[in-house]
Amino acid sequence: MNVNSEIPGAPRAEIADLMQSGLGRLVALRHEMAELRETLGDLGMLCDPATERQVARLIAELDAHAPSITMVGQIKSGKTSLVNAMVGRPGLLPADVNPWTSVVTSLHVNERQAEGAPVASFQFFNGDEWDHLVSYGGRIGELSARAGANEELQKIHDQIAEMREKTRARLGRRFELLLGQRHDYGHLDDDLVQRYVCLGDDFDGYGQTDQQGRFADITKSADLYLKVPSLPVPLCLRDTPGVNDTFLMREQITIKSLRDSRLCVVVLSASQALSSVDMGLIRLISTLKSKGIVIFVNRIDELSDPASQLPDIRNSILTTFERLNGPKDPAIVFGSAYWANMALGGGFGAMARDSAETLRAFAAVTPGLQGADPTRRDVIWQMSGMPALLECLSERIAEDTGTRFLAHIRKRARNIVSGLRATTSVASMRLDGNAIDVMAPGPLAALLDQVEAEAHQHLNAELDRVFAAFAARVEQSHARFLDRALESLLQHLEQKGEDQVWKYSPDGLRMLLRTSHQVLRKNLGSTCVAVYGATANRLAQAYRQAVAVEVDGFTVTPPGPVEVPAPVSLGATIVLDLQTSLWQSWWRKRRGYRAYASGFHDLIAAETAPIIAELKDRQAAEIRQAAIARLADFLAEQRAILMDFVDKAHLSMHDLRSLFGISSQAERAGLLDLLYDELSWAEDADIEAEELTTREGTAA
Repeated sequence: MNVNSEIPGAPRAEIADLMQSGLGRLVALRHEMAELRETLGDLGMLCDPATERQVARLIAELDAHAPSITMVGQIKSGKTSLVNAMVGRPGLLPADVNPWTSVVTSLHVNERQAEGAPVASFQFFNGDEWDHLVSYGGRIGELSARAGANEELQKIHDQIAEMREKTRARLGRRFELLLGQRHDYGHLDDDLVQRYVCLGDDFDGYGQTDQQGRFADITKSADLYLKVPSLPVPLCLRDTPGVNDTFLMREQITIKSLRDSRLCVVVLSASQALSSVDMGLIRLISTLKSKGIVIFVNRIDELSDPASQLPDIRNSILTTFERLNGPKDPAIVFGSAYWANMALGGGFGAMARDSAETLRAFAAVTPGLQGADPTRRDVIWQMSGMPALLECLSERIAEDTGTRFLAHIRKRARNIVSGLRATTSVASMRLDGNAIDVMAPGPLAALLDQVEAEAHQHLNAELDRVFAAFAARVEQSHARFLDRALESLLQHLEQKGEDQVWKYSPDGLRMLLRTSHQVLRKNLGSTCVAVYGATANRLAQAYRQAVAVEVDGFTVTPPGPVEVPAPVSLGATIVLDLQTSLWQSWWRKRRGYRAYASGFHDLIAAETAPIIAELKDRQAAEIRQAAIARLADFLAEQRAILMDFVDKAHLSMHDLRSLFGISSQAERAGLLDLLYDELSWAEDADIEAEELTTREGTAA
């Protein structure tokens, strides 16, 4: 089946009506984006070619905006089935995937693409990544080797060897050549998705080129592009491996997906909403803002009596989150991806008998649905929880991601309008016969070079200070954790001896590092506001140096501070969390109190080193680069505006009259005033909403 074809057994108009339920805020956001796009289009018609290109870049950014939503949860919690329902394509992504070969799959919904761009792209692991898995057993293999758990390490190596042999049998001599490659396709269908994403458990006929799962175990990520007319704005939905994946092969990829997204849907199974294997899941999301998290409790169709069981499940989830420092007061939605896909596909008649009876009984006691026919698709869709889930996501996208993005675009557009107003004002003065002394383009370029150099020097100096303080705080937190852990170990040995295994949680380290990151976010925000604001003031001064007269209405609005991604890497697995034979094996190999202490110090220092490096080095470098890039973009846009202004001021009177025209000058100035007021009014509303969101996030 082609993924964009009509769903068998489901009328297209009825399905479109179903999927629009709960999307009111996204519809409003689409209208707001369309209005801004129209405003930018009007602005482009008042510009010269150079300035028009700046406006065109803003329009391109507006068109390319696609908020990301990452799905996380246990294996078999129903994440993939839920994603299929969200895009109205039952069966699009295979839901029965072998845990050690699950693929991070990004669905790019309604995103604009260049002519001829691929609609399906599959990236393979490179040689180094594959060699690390095979040679060391991946992440768990490293931990087993470090702790001396030879039995577990051998089991891991045996399983990976089996996977490797199956891979070689399927791919033959091409295997090594495929590593690191990317396969692009201009079409998207079920066979293609299954070939790269779904491995399954049994394989026959290894020589078949179209075999299901042929490339799945070496596929690192999949990017699929599809159109879903019922979704009002472009979105990127990321389906990640289960957090209880035995090999943790893709834990870092899942972490990166969370870091790149502003929204996370945590999918739990109603029959075991938060079991012991969910500790890793809670760690992963504990660093995210509560407003960025939606809990979807799936598989309520498998409960015996949802009406009476759901309140207890909700209370259990909230209690567990509170006990384990999880998100505060997260949105919780109950539903069934199975029911949702039945509503989109086969309908009530295609359901399993037990599930159908559960739906019928639950609908009969659900407010607003008593007496409704449970066989209707709209009733099934309502009972599936999809409208409630989509409404939660719509509200969060519109209030957070959408508000920030539109405010950023409007600020830049207002700067362009401000420059055009100044140019128009000076042109009017000259056409009226006034002599105006304006700096020549060459000296102005030199002046702007100086402003840019000073701005970058200022920002780099401040960032050096901010990140040096952050690195020192991280190192201090790490050292404090090690000291406390060693003291706890020695007390255990003195009081209970060597026969009883000592346990120590790394949650204290995570808490210290999370606090360090919060201080970084605050300090970086203050630094960006100060440096960007000072740069805007310096550019305004440069304008006054360039022009001998004061022009009304000319302002330079600084950009907002860059956003700091949540430190989701703090949720990465640390060996002491496992509390299995890995730790017990390490414990049995120690001899003497001093050996316990020094051995533990080395173990935890080595185990936490990747997290420390991720925060202090790699992520800090990314944040720093983002702050510098935003300043560079701001300076480039302002340079273009000011240079254009000076160029126009040096035009001959003949060229000036032909360019502006006395008769149209007043009309042009009036249109620019209208655009400026429109952008300013909308931006003030955005800022007010953003400040409210920030205050709520701080309070949380």
